[in-house]
Amino acid sequence: MRNQSQSLATGRPSYDDGRMSQHDAPAQSTARSTTHHHGIPEDLFVCIDHVGVAVPDLDEAIAFYQGTFGMRLQHEEVNEEQGVREAMIAVGDSGSCIQLLAPASEDSTIAKFLDRSGPGLQQLAYRVTDVERVSAVLRERGVRLLYDEPRRGTAGSRINFVHPKDAGGVLVELVEPAEG
Repeated sequence: MRNQSQSLATGRPSYDDGRMSQHDAPAQSTARSTTHHHGIPEDLFVCIDHVGVAVPDLDEAIAFYQGTFGMRLQHEEVNEEQGVREAMIAVGDSGSCIQLLAPASEDSTIAKFLDRSGPGLQQLAYRVTDVERVSAVLRERGVRLLYDEPRRGTAGSRINFVHPKDAGGVLVELVEPAEG
């Protein structure tokens, strides 16, 4: 099992600059995790991390969220592996974000999504404490994941996705924040 970093202990992602709300942090306890009646340890799923929105132009989308809703840009990067330019927009002090995703190349998954569906909601992401443990439990239950092993996500996080056909048509992302 991976070493639990400060960001995991506080429940805050590595792109959190310290101004996110503390009410999302899991309760600090010395007790072992309890298993929910559905068999997944309660400490594995922390909260909704972000909602992903596919956009054709990242700069225009950032300006819209800042200018129209007064939200704050928290983090921006290019993820070459995923083929996206992305920005995390803080939703007040809630601890949750809107992740704006624009294609970095014409053959990226986000470019294909935009061609097929147009701009809009693309994914729902849950913050987890251990992406491998969650993935193993879900696989045991017959749920298909897109990757055999976690991949690098925003700000060095470790991610995997639940196939939308196994999640009621929703692309579900599992996000384990980066250590440190």
